[in-house]
Amino acid sequence: MSINWFPGHMVSARKKAAETMEWTNVVIEVLDARLPEASCNPIIDEMRLHRQRPCLKILNKSDLADPVVTQAWLNYYNNQKNVKAVALSCKKPSDVLKVTNLCRTLAPHRGTNLKPLNMMIMGIPNVGKSTLMNALLKRRVAAVGDEPAVTKSQQRLEISKQLTITDTPGLMWPKIAYESDGFMLAASHAIGRNAVIDEEVATFLAGILLERYPTMIADRYGCSIEGLDATGVIEVVAKRRGLLLKGGDPDLEKAALMFLKDYRTGALGRISLETPDTRSAMIAEQSQIAKG
Repeated sequence: MSINWFPGHMVSARKKAAETMEWTNVVIEVLDARLPEASCNPIIDEMRLHRQRPCLKILNKSDLADPVVTQAWLNYYNNQKNVKAVALSCKKPSDVLKVTNLCRTLAPHRGTNLKPLNMMIMGIPNVGKSTLMNALLKRRVAAVGDEPAVTKSQQRLEISKQLTITDTPGLMWPKIAYESDGFMLAASHAIGRNAVIDEEVATFLAGILLERYPTMIADRYGCSIEGLDATGVIEVVAKRRGLLLKGGDPDLEKAALMFLKDYRTGALGRISLETPDTRSAMIAEQSQIAKG
C-alpha cells in the first residue's frame, strides 16, 4: 500500500512558508525522534537551502524514542553544514529553554533590538510544532490536538524585542518516495486516518518491533514471541485484551488501533523506527530495485 496525504490547505501553506523564509534568520524544524528522516519534509530543506538559512533540528518526543538511536541521529545531523540538532520533549519547559539559545548560535549577528532574531517553526503535521510555540511564548497561542493538520494558518508573534517566532501549519509533500516512510508516518499519527488502513499500518509496525524490540511485545501483552509473525502480533493483542467479534474471532481492527495507541503513547517502551544505518540500507535497496 502506498500512503500519500496532501490536504488542499497545504498548497497555500507551502507558498506562504516560502515567502516567510525570505526574512527568516533560523528555521526550527521539528522532527519526530522516533523517525527523524522519515519525518523530515524535503520541501523544507529545499526552501531553506535556496535561501541559505541555518536550521535547528529538534528531535521531539525523544522521551518516546530509543536513546541510543537518538544519539546516533544527533551525531548524523550535527555533522551537517549550518545545522544543529537537539533531542528534547516540547512538553517539558526545561527542554524548551534551550531552543532560543541554540538559535542564537546559528545566527550570532541577530538577536538585538535593532536586529531581532526571526525564527520560523516548520515540520510535518502532529509532530509538536504548536506545543513548542506555546512553550516558547509561555502561553497558549496555537491550537494543539492529537490529530494531524490542526494548525492551518501562519501566525507570527514576539517572544521579546529581540526574538520573533512564526508558527506554520504542518506540511507534507505531494508524493512520499518510500513506502516504509508512509507506514512509519502513519504509525506515528502524522497522516490522517482517512488515508490509511489501520490494520496494515499496525502490521508494518509489528514487523519492526518483532525484528528490533521483541521483548517489548512479550512484556506488554504477556505472550511468547516464538514463531510469531507480524499478523500474529495483532491477533495476540486482540485475544489478550478481549477484543473479539461475535463467535470469538479476534477483532483485528480494534486490536490494530490499540497496538498503534500503545506505540504512540510509549506504553510499549522507548522505540525508534529507523536508525541512520537502517535508513541507508533501505535507500540502497530501493535504488537497486529501481535499477532493475
